[in-house]
Amino acid sequence: MQNLKVSFFSLFLLVSITLEAQETLPIYSDYLSDNVFLVHPSAAGFRDCGNVRLTARNQWSGIKDAPSLQTLNIHSKFGTNAGLGLIIFNDKNGYHSQQGVQAAYAYHLTLGRIEDYKKLSFGLSFMMVNNKLDESSFNIPDPEISQIVQSERYFNADFSMAYHNVDFFGYFTVKNLMLNARNLYNSQYESLNLRRYLFSFGYYFDYYKNRKTIEFEPSVMVQYIERTKEKFVDFNMKVYKHLPTAKLWAAFSYRRGFDNVDADQINYITPIVGVNFEKFMLAYTYTKQTGEILFDNASYHQITLGFNFGCNGSVRFWNERSGKTNRMF
Repeated sequence: MQNLKVSFFSLFLLVSITLEAQETLPIYSDYLSDNVFLVHPSAAGFRDCGNVRLTARNQWSGIKDAPSLQTLNIHSKFGTNAGLGLIIFNDKNGYHSQQGVQAAYAYHLTLGRIEDYKKLSFGLSFMMVNNKLDESSFNIPDPEISQIVQSERYFNADFSMAYHNVDFFGYFTVKNLMLNARNLYNSQYESLNLRRYLFSFGYYFDYYKNRKTIEFEPSVMVQYIERTKEKFVDFNMKVYKHLPTAKLWAAFSYRRGFDNVDADQINYITPIVGVNFEKFMLAYTYTKQTGEILFDNASYHQITLGFNFGCNGSVRFWNERSGKTNRMF
């Protein structure tokens, strides 16, 4: 029985390393909830208004000690062409947790006339992450188990570029530039290479019928993890509908995973619904894993709250990915 406990704990450590060692701030579908800055630092300060976004995500709903993630981010213009941003996050998975702070600076070059919305942007962010492993509740007599709360800090950085041309948008971001990571576990299991490459692009267009406007925004995001050679592709569609005093929107995302294993890949489907009312935004995200390879049969839920501040002139809804401003009031 004692050997079984030790084996279970060892398996837990290996699973934790596999799931968590590749990440600083995990990448989900948050960017579709009017929250692109959470993924791409070059989005900092791009829009007319400053943004505050708060997210709370619960994975494997109904399971004790299930993974959860909370983020708070703020970004705004600074001067004519610059933008500043800050992200604070808390990520917990069972007995392992990480807390991080990330500060970003972006510079936006206007190409041509301001009203053409043609811009080339560059962003750089630096982060500090504190990792914890709580072994205090493990009553297993093993020299590898310290039965204390272990903690390690490390630093990392992201680089990002963006291009906006009227209704077209594209982002390229390299996450975790530094070969630096936590050292809570045996280094033979834990790679220092957390580097991940992101490429996003899409288009924003209107459809008019009977004086009513529906706006569509198809987009794609490609991820590549350098250490594991894994590839993920998000296929997204977002639809907006104007109301007299608000804007309703809905999004659907399908994430397809590709790796070097000859097996059915991990897939996720994510519907999102949201509303923008004056300076406020509310969104709900639901994610379900599909395919032959399943971690569990549970689902993922997320709530996003937003607030815009410091808007120039009347209140506007600015799509930070397409670069298009739509006057609402």
